[in-house]
Amino acid sequence: MKKRATIIVLDSVGIGCLPDAAEFGDSGAHTLGHVYSVRGMKIPNMLSLGLGNIEGSDLPRVCFPRAAYGRSLEVTKAKDTTSGHWEMAGFPMEVPFRTYPNGFPRDVMERFEAAIGRGTLGNEVASGTEIIQRLGDEHVATGKPIVYTSADSVFQIAAHEEVIPLEELYRLCEIARAQLVGDNLVGRVIARPFVGGNGVYTRTENRRDYALAPMQDTILDALTAKGMEVVGIGKIEDIFAHRGITTVDHTKNNPDGIEATIRFLKEGRGDFIFTNLVDTDMLYGHRNDVEGYGAALEYFDGKLREIMASMTKEDLLIVTADHGCDPAFPGTDHTREYIPILAMIGAGRAADLGTRESFADIGATVYEYLTGEKWRCGESFLKDLI
Repeated sequence: MKKRATIIVLDSVGIGCLPDAAEFGDSGAHTLGHVYSVRGMKIPNMLSLGLGNIEGSDLPRVCFPRAAYGRSLEVTKAKDTTSGHWEMAGFPMEVPFRTYPNGFPRDVMERFEAAIGRGTLGNEVASGTEIIQRLGDEHVATGKPIVYTSADSVFQIAAHEEVIPLEELYRLCEIARAQLVGDNLVGRVIARPFVGGNGVYTRTENRRDYALAPMQDTILDALTAKGMEVVGIGKIEDIFAHRGITTVDHTKNNPDGIEATIRFLKEGRGDFIFTNLVDTDMLYGHRNDVEGYGAALEYFDGKLREIMASMTKEDLLIVTADHGCDPAFPGTDHTREYIPILAMIGAGRAADLGTRESFADIGATVYEYLTGEKWRCGESFLKDLI
């Protein structure tokens, strides 16, 4: 029976603000704690593993946790999806991506507009759901794409699917991706298609992310170089610019991503399965939807038992996050938070992993388990799982 490892990233499910959160305007943020205090959550499976036993969790503790539990700092001075996943995979960034709190410089926008042959709307920090309601009618009338950013390093292009067809929107994103390098280095360009009319618009699931390739190898590259099958589920392939991944299942929502993960586990496929479950972030965190956020976590918790039942005694499972996005916190941006860690091999054993110094500890643990070797950064906690 071969060893396998699975990481499931509950996108944006932070577990309390980091010591430097004030530098990001995030003092007091606590995604899990605030969702639990505002609407309560029935998440017995994650609690049984030790989620509430993590330091500062603000969730109910159990006397006998079934897994190893802890939290982690982020070394990279950022709070975005790309840097979080890269650090988790063994590449903390010394210099974070650039952000644009006042919108993109005029020369950046002029170069982009010249390349796509049309003007743009927006160019501001905005909520994606709000800006399409405000500028959607003008976009439909003029055909100009809506460009906006956030507290993260993102260049987002929103367009109505009947005004700018998906393939054309994706082409615009590819143009932006090629331009946003060097002094204007942006972590991700994101296609944000929507539908609707007359001031009422809804984003679709045809989002596409265009990330840079990591500047250094990650554990994904190293594992594929050893001939292992690395499975990317959800937007993982986009986050790593399609590098280091041998098998892709680009699911677009949590239920599909969970079912894909279960399917790969049951079929015995993949040496390393890397899953991102985006709904908590995309649908609920950024929209300040506490009720939806809690319901999404309850749905995952209800499926967690089936995920664990699909594992063999040689399967390593780590459930974690990549940053925060507290839906009960002022604003709609990501929040600078610790991430939770729940980890088990087979049936699991209780262990307090404490506060880890880097997300890279997760990647180091996976790499050591699958190869018996140490990764170049991060401190593996594998000894605490065995």
